[in-house]
Amino acid sequence: MGDFFAKIMAWVDSTHIQEQVANVDYIALSTNPWFLVPFVLVVVYLLYKQAFRDLIVIAAFVGIWWVSGTEYMNTLVVGEELDIKKILPVLFGGAALIGFIIYLFFGRSD
Repeated sequence: MGDFFAKIMAWVDSTHIQEQVANVDYIALSTNPWFLVPFVLVVVYLLYKQAFRDLIVIAAFVGIWWVSGTEYMNTLVVGEELDIKKILPVLFGGAALIGFIIYLFFGRSD
């Protein structure tokens, strides 16, 4: 089982996703019409359809993307070890967000 996770972690490291997220130019992205126009159209369409659940999920993904590029996330690993004092708020916040999204999808009736 450990070999399976080692292969997954090796694949994630080979994609360089963390570096790509950290190197995103937020100002250029927010002024790029190839990103901004479709994003605004999707948000306006979801507001028109009153799909607030989908808007909350999109906001959660944008929030996760923003938080993953902060300096706090870069300081979670000290040397070769996780800093337990810094990782616990991330774990509890992630668990709360996952619980809220599960509630949105399965706990409510429309």
